[in-house]
Amino acid sequence: MKVWGQVLVVGVIAVGGVFAYIYRDSLPFIGTKTDVVKSVARNVPALPIEAVPVKRMEITRTIEAVGTAQANEAVTITAKATGIVERLNFLEGQVVKTGVILVELEAAESTANIGALRAARDAARMSYDRAKQLIESKAVAQARLDELSKAYEGAEARLRAEQAKFSDSVIRAPFTGKLGLRKVSLGALVRPGDVITTLDDTTVIKLEFEIPETVLGGVTIGNMVNARATSMPDRKFNGVVTTIDSRIDPTSRAVRVRAQIPNGDDALKPGMFMTVSLSVGKVPDALMVPEEALLAQGGEQFVFVIRDEKATRTRVTIGQRLPGLAQVVNGLRADDQVAVTGLQQLRDGSRVRQTNAQSGSPPVSGAPLQKSAS
Repeated sequence: MKVWGQVLVVGVIAVGGVFAYIYRDSLPFIGTKTDVVKSVARNVPALPIEAVPVKRMEITRTIEAVGTAQANEAVTITAKATGIVERLNFLEGQVVKTGVILVELEAAESTANIGALRAARDAARMSYDRAKQLIESKAVAQARLDELSKAYEGAEARLRAEQAKFSDSVIRAPFTGKLGLRKVSLGALVRPGDVITTLDDTTVIKLEFEIPETVLGGVTIGNMVNARATSMPDRKFNGVVTTIDSRIDPTSRAVRVRAQIPNGDDALKPGMFMTVSLSVGKVPDALMVPEEALLAQGGEQFVFVIRDEKATRTRVTIGQRLPGLAQVVNGLRADDQVAVTGLQQLRDGSRVRQTNAQSGSPPVSGAPLQKSAS
C-alpha cells in the first residue's frame, strides 16, 4: 500500500503541472508576471535612430591583386671570353644606346692574327682570280683552279673565325637602356660568365600579377589597370593589360596577367612591390548600403534592418566597395531600410523610432549617383 500511495502522489503532481502550464496566463501570480513583462516591454522607449533605404545602382566590378614590377627588357652583361679588362667605356647609371661598346678586353694577339689572316686571305684571292683569267686560254688546268678556290675559301673561313674570337673581347650594349652597378675594374681578369654590370630598359614597366579563374571571363587584352607602389602610396600609375597567360595554375586556380605601365620619369624600378586594381565587368543592379550601416564582428559583417519599427540584426556578405558605400551581395532585399546611427545601442528586436522619417533619407557621405564607374 505504501508503494501505491507514492505512485498516486506523483500522478497528482504531474497532472497539476500540466494543468498549471495550460492555464498559466489565468492563474494568479504566474499570469500576472507574464502580463507585467509584456507591459514593461511595451513601455520601454523606442531608440531614436536614422535609417536609409538600400540603394540600387550600376557599379563596375573591380578586383585587387599584388604584383612585382619588371623592366621592359633586362639583361646581365657578362664576359664571353677570358681576358684582361683593358677599357671600361661606361659609367654606373648611364643610359646607353644599342651597340655602344661597354668593355674592351686585351686582344693584341687576336688583332695581330687578324692582320696575318687577312693578308693570307688576300693572297689566296689574288691567286684564284689570276687562275680564273687563265682558265679560258687553257694555261691553267681546271683542277688547279678548283684547288686555288678551296684555298681561298679556307683562308676566308680562318679570318672570320679569328674575327669572331676578337669580337668576344668587345662587349656591346644589346639594347638601349640604363646601366647598373659596375662589377669589374681595369686590369681585372675576367672569364666567360663573369658579371660586369646590368642593363635595364625601364621606359615601360611590366607588372605581373595573378587573378582567380572565377573572374577570368571579365579580363581581356586592353583592360585598364590602376597600380600603386608601396614607396609612393599617394601616386597612381595607369597601365593596360597586354598579356594573359595561356595556362591556369592547377594549385592556386589563378592565372597570371601582365600589364604595361609607362615609366617615362623612371619613378618605378624593377623589383618594386605594387598593388593593382583591375576592372572585370559591370554589375547592373547592385544593392548598396552606406559604410556607416556596417557592424563588424568576428570577421563577419552585420546590418540592422528596420521593419515595423523594430531592428533586426542581419548578417550580410560584402562585395565591391566604393567611397562611402559597400555592395551587399547577400542578406538584404531591395526594399529594405538599414540603420546608420545608434548601432552600438541596438539589439536584435529593439524598438526604434526613425528621426529622419519626415525628411526622407539623410545625406550619406559618398552617396552615389545611379551609375558608378569606379
